[in-house]
Amino acid sequence: MTEEIIIAGFGGQGVLSMGKILAYSGIMQNQEVSWFPSYGPEMRGGTANVTVILSDERISSPVLNQFDTAIILNQQSLDKFEDKVKPGGTLLFDPNGIIKEPTRTDIKIYKIDATRIAADNGQPKTFNMIVLGAFLKAKPIVKIENVKKGLEKSLPERHHKMIPMNIEALILGEKELIEVQ
Repeated sequence: MTEEIIIAGFGGQGVLSMGKILAYSGIMQNQEVSWFPSYGPEMRGGTANVTVILSDERISSPVLNQFDTAIILNQQSLDKFEDKVKPGGTLLFDPNGIIKEPTRTDIKIYKIDATRIAADNGQPKTFNMIVLGAFLKAKPIVKIENVKKGLEKSLPERHHKMIPMNIEALILGEKELIEVQ
């Protein structure tokens, strides 16, 4: 099994940390992992994306032109990466700020209104974990217990008290996932 994923959105949405948690979760499952971030010089508001590859075999290169899955969190990223999802692949998006929704018919498309869910729960910082939970419902490539271990590895110890809240957000994302096509 090899899963090649792009996660893309604005800086400040937790794009890179979502990728890092997913990568650590793969490590906890004894998979080969690549985590390859790309971001502009802006701290927040600029574009950011990360390529994550999880595989049972050695990974030859972290640089990809096509992806099995695209997790998209803004319109610019949708415009850039929708066509780079392999036929038969998966595209998951948050509709907040998306003006023109995905139109491809040769891929599976899922929607998660993570912005609204996080705001409704009074926990906007859990946005990226809601998205990750939705992704893992659509493609259960890592186990939730390994995501918890991934959180423990990627979060500084002073933030470990937030792990239960993040696990709850994962479960919320699983429940709220909508298959568009």
